[in-house]
Amino acid sequence: MRTPQERLGSWETAETATTDSHPFDPAVLRAQLAPGARILDHGCGRGRRVAELVRLGYAAEGVDGARTPVEHGRREHPGLRLTHCPRLPLPFEAGRYAAALLFGVLTGMPEDAEQRAVLGELARVVRPGGLLHLSDVPLQTDPRSRARYAAYEDEFGAYGVFRTEDGAVVRHHEPEQLRRLLRMHGFAVAEERTAVVGALHGHSVRRVQLIARRESA
Repeated sequence: MRTPQERLGSWETAETATTDSHPFDPAVLRAQLAPGARILDHGCGRGRRVAELVRLGYAAEGVDGARTPVEHGRREHPGLRLTHCPRLPLPFEAGRYAAALLFGVLTGMPEDAEQRAVLGELARVVRPGGLLHLSDVPLQTDPRSRARYAAYEDEFGAYGVFRTEDGAVVRHHEPEQLRRLLRMHGFAVAEERTAVVGALHGHSVRRVQLIARRESA
């Protein structure tokens, strides 16, 4: 049986194979972090964001719960530090990173406990004053999405959790739910962005991106 991290990794890889489903703007980090800062991409997939950050002079590395995209990434980007880690805790010391990325990860974790575990680990490895750049899927308002939420609400006991066509269980969030999760783990939201991008099967999907700072203990 695959772990939640492994299910997430394969789902994310399938989506990003055909489209940039969570646009990444390095200027968000460049505005606050000098080159050389250490950055972790949690849920790195094949390492595209890691490679981009390394080209900009950052000490970037990635971790993912799915083995296959990590292995592909190592072949495509020789020399990148990409780690396969199917279970928590992460194999990194506390306060190691000046920033972490969490792109499209929580969508693949329908259970609150899974999400809290990931945020708890990132709060541990990001130093006080460091950044967390989160990108995820808010609740959509189009008729197709609303129908899916309603169809699965009784099965999963939560509005916004549903099963995709290929059987994956995913979760869309109220933006305030994401902000609350960050606050719970000591991250204060400093900036919020939204975008509409392409996704699987030709549909457009809204994304929300939060840039939060790790508060001092």
